[in-house]
Amino acid sequence: MSKLVMRRMFFLSLIACAIVIWIAQPPAHSQSSNDVVYFIPVEQSVERGLEAFLRRALSTAVEEGATHIVLEIDTPGGLVDAATEIAYLIRQTEVPITAYVIGKAWSAGAYIALNADQIVMAPGTTMGSAAVIDGAGNAAEDKMQSAWLATLEEAAKLNGRDPIYARAMADTSVNLPEVGAGEGKLLTLTSGDAIKVGYAEAIANDRDHLLTFLEAENAVIKDLEVSFAEKIARFVTHPVIIPILLSIGSLGLVLELYSPGFGIPGIMGLSALFLFFFGHLVAGFAGFEVVILFVAGIVLIIVEIFFPGFGIFGILGIVAIIGSMVLASYSTVNILLSILIAVVVTVVVSVFFFKYFGYKGPLKKMILTYATTSEQGYVSNPTRQELVGKVGYTSTVLRPSGTVIFDDERLDVISEGGFISQGKKVKIVATQGSRIVVREVEDQS
Repeated sequence: MSKLVMRRMFFLSLIACAIVIWIAQPPAHSQSSNDVVYFIPVEQSVERGLEAFLRRALSTAVEEGATHIVLEIDTPGGLVDAATEIAYLIRQTEVPITAYVIGKAWSAGAYIALNADQIVMAPGTTMGSAAVIDGAGNAAEDKMQSAWLATLEEAAKLNGRDPIYARAMADTSVNLPEVGAGEGKLLTLTSGDAIKVGYAEAIANDRDHLLTFLEAENAVIKDLEVSFAEKIARFVTHPVIIPILLSIGSLGLVLELYSPGFGIPGIMGLSALFLFFFGHLVAGFAGFEVVILFVAGIVLIIVEIFFPGFGIFGILGIVAIIGSMVLASYSTVNILLSILIAVVVTVVVSVFFFKYFGYKGPLKKMILTYATTSEQGYVSNPTRQELVGKVGYTSTVLRPSGTVIFDDERLDVISEGGFISQGKKVKIVATQGSRIVVREVEDQS
């Protein structure tokens, strides 16, 4: 065989091997074809309802084989304790998580973003302004502020970010004029500033741009939305809504007891209490045992109302109801404050209602509403008006009460002016029931 033929065979063999290797090697884009990216919304206020939703969403994404999770953040912030629990959930999730800021990530929202593996921001978005405030809108006490600053700094350190910027988000004493946060101002990073200081890895105009950054252009996209039940749960477990629900619930049931039949007050009361327990059940804060405890409390109070005893059933019923609400709630302080507000509202409105509309319900028979008035002919002693003007003589000394004889009739009287001796002439000047008032007069005889 000639050398020329051997060379041709060698080159053909190389070409054949290259073709086989190329066929066996999948295209570059197919490497990401098995990627599954889950998009989870982090919207509205950060509260316990959002925590419950994210717990369910992150768990579902992991179980269904997600290769990447994106939290689409647009929140003004919220409860610190809820944000802390959410951050813990993020850190415990083994699947990589990207925080994609599509609106604002303020306060608790900024803290949530800092706990993700990376942060990407859309143009025109902001992150920061994370000062802690109390329920009245005032700055939190030093103890809480100090703990929150340490928490923010540690979150920043998770992914090698400079903690000074996290501190500046909640501490006005930090001076960072180069990013618009001079002394006395809280830091709020724009998307450009976040890139500059290393608090964001990229700016993405939309999801496609984000997926390109994540090298998952051909990934399967799945959205985890908040279910209708979870939307209700997020609404009714809000700290502001809870006292309103409890007020409507207690007031509605009280008014129903004093209203004829079963009508609007009872429906409103039961509906409010149903929403309270339903929301806490869906959010995962309570189990059906708290509902059973609440129903048992209602039954005990009804027993006490219709079969009054020593108050034991009533006391046990009240304890059971309050206990069920405390067990259902995520915050003992918040629920006790809500119950106190509900009690005050119920008492005030009930007094007003009963004063102007009266008692017309099934408990009417248990309340004494009849009065024996003089207009109806009920008197304890008749008033002898015909005695006024009569004259008699004291049978005893009046000190100031005593006995006087009028036309052979002995009457118990009281003097108008005090002491009157025996045998003095007196005149009746007024009568009211059994009370007869006399005045001494001069004897002209």
